[in-house]
Amino acid sequence: MTIVLAILLFSVLIFVHELGHFLVAKASGVQVNEFSLFMGPAIFKKQVGETRYAIRCIPIGGYCAMEGEDEDSDNPRAFGQAKWWKRFLILAAGAFMNFLAGLVLYAIVFGPSQQFVVPEVTQIESNSALAENNGLQAGDRILAIDGERLYVQSDFNMILNVKGGETHSFTVRRNGERITLPEVSTERREFPDGNGGTSLRYGLTFGVKQATFGDRVAYVWNTAMDSVRTVRLSLQMLFSGQAGFKDLSGPVGIVDQINTVAQESETKQEAMLNILYFMGFIAINLAVMNMLPLPALDGGRIVCLLLTTAVEAITKKKINPKYEAYLHGAGMILLLGLMAVIMFKDIFTIIKR
Repeated sequence: MTIVLAILLFSVLIFVHELGHFLVAKASGVQVNEFSLFMGPAIFKKQVGETRYAIRCIPIGGYCAMEGEDEDSDNPRAFGQAKWWKRFLILAAGAFMNFLAGLVLYAIVFGPSQQFVVPEVTQIESNSALAENNGLQAGDRILAIDGERLYVQSDFNMILNVKGGETHSFTVRRNGERITLPEVSTERREFPDGNGGTSLRYGLTFGVKQATFGDRVAYVWNTAMDSVRTVRLSLQMLFSGQAGFKDLSGPVGIVDQINTVAQESETKQEAMLNILYFMGFIAINLAVMNMLPLPALDGGRIVCLLLTTAVEAITKKKINPKYEAYLHGAGMILLLGLMAVIMFKDIFTIIKR
């Protein structure tokens, strides 16, 4: 049931993305020839006016096919005939809807919360490395580490793990003043764990704040911004070699991770909240990734739109859209090939486990 729920939620995110393109295209007067959920042969089709609505059999992706999107068309309502700013809004609408879906999911998860842990140091052990050499003090509100903002308290460990190293630059608010602590040691040391033993910890305690409505709204927004930043850091790690192909996941891997998250939850309510949180992150991940300036992605299409609009304004000559179609077609082939390789890698990983 968890796997079925994960697939349904994943389908909803795809539907929401394509719905964004569809709604803005319709509002802009652009003719939509087909609005389809998933890819491959159709298992359901219905013609309503000028638009064919379809559900296809391969549960990956979907599309909103507009007249004149990838070819020249004399139709006055073709995508290519619309003003450039309308085309920009249509292309950006999918990512916007995914981001909005992420906010809604995070609001469902965190809306009922009565309190939040905040990155404010309420207690720090005397032998903590963080307190040495004029380091952190009780009462410090940690704003950033190595220039990376702490949107939520969990960013403390995440940033230190990603950055690595023995010392880091901390930006804190102390007694109402913003100050920078340039070389704070982040060595973890042995501290009592409360069970008669010891554990490696940083030796500090963060505060808890009772949540007002404004706090909940801010926490939802900050979590969304944190998710955007996580995508950026992941890409940096991929290009720097800190992460590799084995760390990539496609739809199969994501569904498997969602199932694992649910199975490890103690109650059904906790499992549902964890799934919704995970899907919120995936929604924002899709929004950011789709806006990357790569062929076949909406971000690549927007870059081509801006470039061709500028060139046409200067030369007074219209560029044949078939050249852009070739570029995005090649990008789509490469993208689908990568997705297929990642899917087989995910399946192999699950079987081997």
